[in-house]
Amino acid sequence: MVSVPATYGAILVGGFVAAALSGIVTVQSFIYFKLYPTDLAWRKVIVAVIWVLDSIHTALVCASIWIYLINNFGDTSKINDIPDTVAMTIALTAILTFIVHCFFAHRIHKLSRCNWRITAPILAIAFLRLCSASVTTAEMIHLETFSEFRQEFRWVFTLGLALSSLVDVLIAIFLCYSLRATRKASSSMDYVINSVILYTLENNSLTSAATVISMICWLVMPTNLIFMGLHFVISKLYANSLLATLNARKQLRQERAQRGLSGELPLAFPGLVNRFRSDRDTSRMDPIGTKLEINVEKTVEYEVDADIMTPSPSPSSTSPKAACHSSEAILQMA
Repeated sequence: MVSVPATYGAILVGGFVAAALSGIVTVQSFIYFKLYPTDLAWRKVIVAVIWVLDSIHTALVCASIWIYLINNFGDTSKINDIPDTVAMTIALTAILTFIVHCFFAHRIHKLSRCNWRITAPILAIAFLRLCSASVTTAEMIHLETFSEFRQEFRWVFTLGLALSSLVDVLIAIFLCYSLRATRKASSSMDYVINSVILYTLENNSLTSAATVISMICWLVMPTNLIFMGLHFVISKLYANSLLATLNARKQLRQERAQRGLSGELPLAFPGLVNRFRSDRDTSRMDPIGTKLEINVEKTVEYEVDADIMTPSPSPSSTSPKAACHSSEAILQMA
């Protein structure tokens, strides 16, 4: 006998939670374009793509609920069927997850100074997770029922969820390790780095926990749809994770400025420091020099922030500009 709460109920609740989180994705996307109108073009493209894919995913979830609860109303034998909309949500979840994983892998690549030995395994595992989800979607559409899919391709779906959790763990480990290494080199950035580490652990632990719980439900309770209700939510968590990371940069910079850390960051042009110091000494005797000193200090702060727009240094680079780039990369790692 079909358990209504564990099948239709799980799909319905999962759809409600997914719709609510999709609303948060929309709000965060609006906040991003409001706060960062001059951000890099590729970041804007990523945010736009995330929002579009998330909206399509939400529409597919709603369509799946309509098929189960309206089109098949009263016919419990149809609960074993796999609508095409359900299968497509798995592919969209994998695409969203892959984009987010690549985003964080790019951050790790910058912090590790282009160390492909760290980022290459993350990208490879993330791509395998995408391939696994693509096979899952194709076979679900082909077989059309959960019973046949469990019998022949149960391991494929399990592998995809396991790989996704593994990538989350690797990203959290490598980010925290890179940030801790940076903290040793720049003690004045300790507060900002600690905040970034906290954000990293929160984001990755939430997405990884949701994926693991969905996988456990799939393995332990394959005859109900609790795992699918949880799977509806996974893509929303990943999307919000990326957007929260981007939107937290301004807050971190404000906290850095309030704590007086901006003047202690490595500078892109260290030769200017001596000139600023000489101007400061001169200003003590000349009251007009005070205005000049303030203007010059603002220019220094501008040069540091503008370094975000420069490409990352090569692994062998040890220049002060590389140090500045690492510090700015930290402020982008929420």
